[in-house]
Amino acid sequence: MVCFLTSSPVIPGTELLNPANSFIDELRRCFCRDCRTLFICSDPDLYDKTDFFADATKEIFENAGFSFGSFSILDGRNEHKAPELVTSADLIILAGGHVPTQNRFFSRIGLRGLLKDNTGILIGISAGSMNSAEIVYAQPEREGEAADPAYQRFLPGLGLTKTMLLPHYQENKDEILDGQRIYEDIAFSDSFGRVIYAIPDGSYLFIKDGKEELRGEAYRISEGKMSQIAQTNDVVIL
Repeated sequence: MVCFLTSSPVIPGTELLNPANSFIDELRRCFCRDCRTLFICSDPDLYDKTDFFADATKEIFENAGFSFGSFSILDGRNEHKAPELVTSADLIILAGGHVPTQNRFFSRIGLRGLLKDNTGILIGISAGSMNSAEIVYAQPEREGEAADPAYQRFLPGLGLTKTMLLPHYQENKDEILDGQRIYEDIAFSDSFGRVIYAIPDGSYLFIKDGKEELRGEAYRISEGKMSQIAQTNDVVIL
């Protein structure tokens, strides 16, 4: 698959597709005519929320000049159709949301195995991008998770990349959860023995032909420290 693992594909504060770091241009080069698109939820039981975000996502892409032959949703209402829907899609969009909840749904429908038969395009949004990794860094995000010793911070993912992503850096960098700074106190502590990449909206991990590129502003977190490795329009080969 060709993968665009984004923080968000939308310009912050707008409903416009973000052209930064050649995202739109690169997507146009891969996009096919009459594209059959599948939007996979973050929570299989929140039907109204999924419908709302699927409709909004479809409209955002259409307003940027992309047209769809079909646009389907996969959630708890039709998960029994997952094999058919996933293998027949030209484009798969993985929604944003709560990482562990989405991870459980992906595991339940066997999404990792189903994706092996798909050679189309995949766009991850926030949690969807995080859950695309071989090992997912499920950074605590809800109240109580950072303080819960039983909360699992590392989960098996879809295996599309070995790169662990942290999205929305520009808005989360100063956030505090359960009395802890989510970067300095949480992510830094979790980075010993591994590498995590923090990216703001507009940056993304591009995967094609087995090659991985971080495009745009990015930060490397490892061994309890963080350093900026790229700026807007930069490309870092991983």
